[in-house]
Amino acid sequence: QVQLVESGGGLVQAGGSLRLSCAASGGVFSSYTGGWFRQAPGKEREFVAAIKWTGVNTYYADSVKGRFTISRDIARNTVYLQMNNLKPDDTAVYYCAAGYSRIYYTTTAYDYWGQGTQVTVSS
Repeated sequence: QVQLVESGGGLVQAGGSLRLSCAASGGVFSSYTGGWFRQAPGKEREFVAAIKWTGVNTYYADSVKGRFTISRDIARNTVYLQMNNLKPDDTAVYYCAAGYSRIYYTTTAYDYWGQGTQVTVSS
């Protein structure tokens, strides 16, 4: 019954912004690392951002540093990804994940995954 559900994806022009949400249910996720990954057609799923359960430590892929911000609301069991200054290369299906590991940048570190939400950035 553990479930992660992403929302907030859509179509946006280059330079625009979107905020993705990941709502968790069926368990207590406040002690988990929350992560965001993305996968474009024909490419491997890649790390985007992660946040530790404390909310103090955040990590970002080099490609999104300075543009994306990850945050969490423990009371609402939700992790967010604020995406600013979007680029066409950001186009992908975005997945949220929850895991219990000191590693944050690989898919193998996560136990639960959402269904994905499409983000399309037009030029």
